[in-house]
Amino acid sequence: MNQAKPFNVIGRAHERRDGLGHVTGTTVYVDDVSFPRMCHLKMVRNPLVHARIRGIDFSEAEKVPGFVTALTARDVPKNVYTILCLIGVEPDDEPVLAEDRVRYRGEQIAAVVAETEAAATEAAAKVRLDLEELPHVLDVEEALAPGAPVVTHWGTNHFVYEGHHCRRVRYGDAEAARERAEHVVSGRYQLSPIEHAPVETTGCVAKPEADGRVTIYTNTQAIYFSLDNTALILGVPPHQLHFVGGTVGGGFGGKVDVIVEPIAALAAMRTGRPVKYMYTRPEEMQVSSTRSAARIYIRDGVTADGTIVSREVTTFHDAGAYSRHTPYGCTKHAANAAGPYTIPNVSVDVHCVYTNRQPSSAMRGFGVTEASFAVEMQMDRVARELGLDPWELRLRHAYRNGDERPYRKTTEDASLVEAIQAAATLAGIELSGELQAMTSDDGNGGER
Repeated sequence: MNQAKPFNVIGRAHERRDGLGHVTGTTVYVDDVSFPRMCHLKMVRNPLVHARIRGIDFSEAEKVPGFVTALTARDVPKNVYTILCLIGVEPDDEPVLAEDRVRYRGEQIAAVVAETEAAATEAAAKVRLDLEELPHVLDVEEALAPGAPVVTHWGTNHFVYEGHHCRRVRYGDAEAARERAEHVVSGRYQLSPIEHAPVETTGCVAKPEADGRVTIYTNTQAIYFSLDNTALILGVPPHQLHFVGGTVGGGFGGKVDVIVEPIAALAAMRTGRPVKYMYTRPEEMQVSSTRSAARIYIRDGVTADGTIVSREVTTFHDAGAYSRHTPYGCTKHAANAAGPYTIPNVSVDVHCVYTNRQPSSAMRGFGVTEASFAVEMQMDRVARELGLDPWELRLRHAYRNGDERPYRKTTEDASLVEAIQAAATLAGIELSGELQAMTSDDGNGGER
């Protein structure tokens, strides 16, 4: 047997590459980047929840000393896009700058560029909007009810997955197994939106170069993803853009949305000057993407000996007004909605729902984290209602090597049994000898 190689990182002290700069205050953030003749961009935002745009009046804004220019939807080459188009997820649904309708409070309508940040802020505040307020919907289940106000431009408040109104997983016959079970345990689990609250707000600086390229200093988490999307929106070849990353300033998933870079680059190309677009802290809290709110229903069929033979999950993920990363998050959720447990009959319906809320997106395992929360709460509920030991319930159902997951993938390199045993030890829980003797290698292809 080959001797295991020693760990190079785990269990050893390693100095962070950026640690010294952080603790000495010398780290350069995007907001530290400045150039001669740099302009500042501020956004005119929608003050209503849902409205039709009837007119935009810049006449008073143009009188502000230092005003340079303003941009609207007509100025953006590919104004309606979806950032997931890079992985083949469509349709395009989100405008860089709103065209005819605004679908959430704070949505970008027009960009104002001025000599100073103060001038840009003043000019943006003086832009007059003519808006017709429209009915709105804020609850995921209400959004799917007949007669609900329609959020999307394609006419339904849900994303379509391969012809279905939700992302589905079917494994065995969950309904039939539940009807044969001695016990049925149901739970409803609600998660609210969560703001990332990064140290540095979302932002970038776009600088035109003498060779025709535009250099964009950004705190994006996904530099090439952001570059490619910006190129598509601006209608330019990717090599015309030079993205400079570095210090993210806290991201957690929220800084992959490609919201600030396209409009800042367009403003720089229009003016021939560097342009900085940084969210204020209120903007970061009010309009940057959140972890999506989710409402999760789980219904389990359990036999008299405590075996879960059926699990049915229905989830409603709140995408907000636009897709961003939520359709992808719903797919991840569907794959993990039954939890890390071997259950012979599983049915999962995950709805990606559009409401008039700020868009949600990626955050720390989005889709999977929500599933894990609900599933573990459900396991505790099953144990509590049926008088079972929650540790034993988990260990007896934990997937092992060779077990098949509901999405038809065979489990390899499982360590859940050992992780549960270690957690019990750390928590001071004394497991029986039988439970301690379990390993992740005692599975047999899903049969217990």
